[in-house]
Amino acid sequence: MAEWDLRKLQILRTLRDRGTVTATAEALHMTPSAVSQQLTNLSRQLGVELLRAHGRRVRLTDAARLVLRHAEAVFEQLERADADLAAHVHGEAGQVRVGAFSTAVPALVVPAVTALRATHPGITVRVREAEAQEAYELLAAQDVDLALSLAAEAPTAADPRFTRVPLFADPLDVALPRAHPLADAAGLRLADLAAEPWIFGGSGPWSDITRGACEAAGFRPHQGHSAAGWTAILAMVEAGMGVALVPRMAAVPRDGVAMRALHADRPVRHVVAAVRRGAGEDGAVARVLTALRGAAGDLGG
Repeated sequence: MAEWDLRKLQILRTLRDRGTVTATAEALHMTPSAVSQQLTNLSRQLGVELLRAHGRRVRLTDAARLVLRHAEAVFEQLERADADLAAHVHGEAGQVRVGAFSTAVPALVVPAVTALRATHPGITVRVREAEAQEAYELLAAQDVDLALSLAAEAPTAADPRFTRVPLFADPLDVALPRAHPLADAAGLRLADLAAEPWIFGGSGPWSDITRGACEAAGFRPHQGHSAAGWTAILAMVEAGMGVALVPRMAAVPRDGVAMRALHADRPVRHVVAAVRRGAGEDGAVARVLTALRGAAGDLGG
């Protein structure tokens, strides 16, 4: 029987995910030569070629991918074992590290933590603000236990490393200057604002979300301005510089801004949580997921 070494399999898995020996070494706090040596040893132990040179880089062989398909089942089972052991040892106690994008922290994570303090005071939640790419890198590296992101930025359901949990359909409302002629119009539709200058998000997927929602309503929006943060976007709306789509859980009241809900053509953005496959079925992580679902339900999207 071949000799299976979990540590070396983790190195091979990281190489698959990061793409280069240098990136793998950095992620695992190793030297590139140590990574190469460990993978050479694993190849010898398993009796198959795992890597082939491709220019200055290396490429995983078909045998390596076959090995990793089986290894994923092992890693999943070990995550289940970790979760079961934590539940056995700590009961209702434990620490859960959460990586979440900026608007999810006050709208979902803080209410969930507040609820947990009342119902499960032995569970500690450590929060790290991180946009999707960083959050999933942290989750894969086991530096966080749970990641929150928009569904559009999450790994696919077919990704063997993670389990996705739908949380919330966040409505997108229209922000208009308070003095705008349509600020109080009945039955407002996106199409009614086709001639307006639109303020786009300057980071993440927000420009695509605005453009897609407007095109679904039958027009291509004219981009008047862009900004990375909701405070800047709403300040420009208040100054009469344009209109914007704003997620309901990101909206902050401003005297000079009218927030209008859309009904007939209401766009939404979907928020999901993700855990490492096998890790969210019991123990403290499951408690945090339940609290996040409760906070999402309270938002009423």
